[in-house]
Amino acid sequence: MVSTPRSPATRILAVTLQLLLLCPRLPSQQAEYTFHAQTDLVLVNVTVRDKNGNLVRGLTPEVFTVLEDNKPQKIVSFDVENTDALPTQDVTQVKPLPASNSSQPTPSAAALGTADEFRDRCLIVLFFDLSAMQPDEIDHAVTSAVHYVDTQMAPADLVAIVSLGSSLLVNQDFTSDHDLLQKELQAFNGGAGQGFEEGTTGTTEGTADTGQSFTVDDTEYNIFNTDRRLEALRSVAERLAHIQQKKSLIYFSSGMDRTGIENQSELRAATNAAVRSNLSIYTMDMRGLQTIVAGGEAQSASLRGVSAYSGQSMMNALNSNFTSQETLVTLASDTGGRAFLDSNDFSKVFKGVQDDTSTYYLLGYHSTNAARDGHYRRITVKINLPGTKLDYRRGYYAPADYQHANKDDKERQLEEQLASDLPATDLPLYLSAAYFRLDGNRFSVPISLAVPGSQIPFVRASDREKATLDVIGLVLDKDHRPVASVRDTAKLAVNTSAEVRKKNVQYDTVLTLASGRYHLKFVVRENQTGRMGSFETDLEIPEFKTQPLKMSSIVLASQLQPARKSPAPNPLVREGSEVIPNVTHVFSTAQHLLLYYEVYDPARVSVDTAQRASGPGIHLLSNVAFFRGKAKVFESSLVELNDLNARDRKAGVFQLDLPLGSLKPGLYTCQVNVIDDAAGHFLFPRVALLIRAEGPAAAR
Repeated sequence: MVSTPRSPATRILAVTLQLLLLCPRLPSQQAEYTFHAQTDLVLVNVTVRDKNGNLVRGLTPEVFTVLEDNKPQKIVSFDVENTDALPTQDVTQVKPLPASNSSQPTPSAAALGTADEFRDRCLIVLFFDLSAMQPDEIDHAVTSAVHYVDTQMAPADLVAIVSLGSSLLVNQDFTSDHDLLQKELQAFNGGAGQGFEEGTTGTTEGTADTGQSFTVDDTEYNIFNTDRRLEALRSVAERLAHIQQKKSLIYFSSGMDRTGIENQSELRAATNAAVRSNLSIYTMDMRGLQTIVAGGEAQSASLRGVSAYSGQSMMNALNSNFTSQETLVTLASDTGGRAFLDSNDFSKVFKGVQDDTSTYYLLGYHSTNAARDGHYRRITVKINLPGTKLDYRRGYYAPADYQHANKDDKERQLEEQLASDLPATDLPLYLSAAYFRLDGNRFSVPISLAVPGSQIPFVRASDREKATLDVIGLVLDKDHRPVASVRDTAKLAVNTSAEVRKKNVQYDTVLTLASGRYHLKFVVRENQTGRMGSFETDLEIPEFKTQPLKMSSIVLASQLQPARKSPAPNPLVREGSEVIPNVTHVFSTAQHLLLYYEVYDPARVSVDTAQRASGPGIHLLSNVAFFRGKAKVFESSLVELNDLNARDRKAGVFQLDLPLGSLKPGLYTCQVNVIDDAAGHFLFPRVALLIRAEGPAAAR
């Protein structure tokens, strides 16, 4: 158990509601799957092969023995899935994949199809990640899929097509109709991708010398981009959870990079959602067999620095390629699939999927351990046939009865989760943190936590619906010493929870910290079922003394609200209004984008004696530009500051208001241009944001 020190510099500011535009989340591993039992019946898929690797068919439940934590269990259900058997009926169309936005109603039983429609079927999802592939890679992916439909698709195959561009789309739900599949595949083209390739990290060493005067730091954009892709995979997995049979997802991409621990939680969440849904992910690197050339390829500019001569550029290229493929391998191995890398034969994946799902046995039992303690339980399956090899799920997490836990147990659960190395992902949680200078080396750090309102169960009490959220957080310095903590309970009371389910519930608090590197971890628990979500990230507050142009974080928002009392100073409160950060950076075309940032200690301009009476003048210029890929699509007019408008903190404050109605829905890179004209210094920080259509168009 971890004891979290109380910090006098932090406390809750408020709980607010704002528009929800999110996807779902959840983690796991290969041999020892994490499986949360939703009912008392525990299901185990078992594949049996002989010593030559051939599938063994025709077995009965009597030959199997199931043990849980070394205790025998009685098999109460037994089913055989055999896709080699000719299906009894042709399924032209079945729709278990409803639209992926959270406000979509649950599909009817008729739309989901009957159990017979999925029995003895090979369920395959073709997932095209258009957000990361180049035009030629999209062509290769489509060509391989078309070839599969034409020549390899078996009568038992039910295939769906999903794509991720600026949004997640179900292009074609499950069908055995070749013409429907061909029509959707032919609709893809080399220009279908949005060009959201990984950006640079801010360093010029080893990068192509294109003549630009600076190299932007797109690290935050890269994190956002990878999280979107992992969230999309998790969303598809959760939409298929109601189908008991094995499902296979073939993920066409050009690799996937991770940026430290920021993406690790989402990766574990995606793999765990797939394991829970009995979904195996087969990853395809559409770059094929690559040749990495020392010094870069001929069509690229010469490399800056000395990396090309020391061999470091070659090592960097190899490491980058390995990192992007390592994530694909992790996704495949942790979900029971396979990764297909460094090959130009893209047809192997389809044969592999068909072989892996042709015959398996589905065993069900009721656990003899009635304790609802949430502990991990190991499963062992044995067979009395010598020379056979079994492949099956190795364990699951038992359900936990949160309502019957006492107060001390509930508090211990929070503290244990805060100290755990593994994330809690049952409750989706999003976090944002910013920094603003107060004075000297003290900074105000607003932190916002957002939970989808659709994930919070409300209970009717008198004339209102109520819910509570427990919040616990810890901040560690670079030496892993605790420097601040948060512990609070947010109480929610609304007239109707229907509107809340379409929005975020947001918790805001403020810390006061010095410059330095910190690690933040927060845990939120809803107090009806006890589901928890955690989020951790690193935060670096710069040492301003060494910077020619001193600038705060950039806060994106879509709403202001009347200022509330706070024990800690909060720069987001100005002139009686408070800027509410948009944690997810997702906006609709009907909203206004608010940008808030500050510049400190700008250079003074020459002024005459009369002006000196009111203080020295400054000349700061700023505006905002929007990019899609490398193309600039919008630029705002310049805003000038000729005087400090937060003199107590020696800060020039910019608060821009931009309507989004003229921008098309999609993913944008927002570049904030800041120039200190008196000193000749400038900065061009970037942040990523997603704009969605308002109304019915957004549902697609």
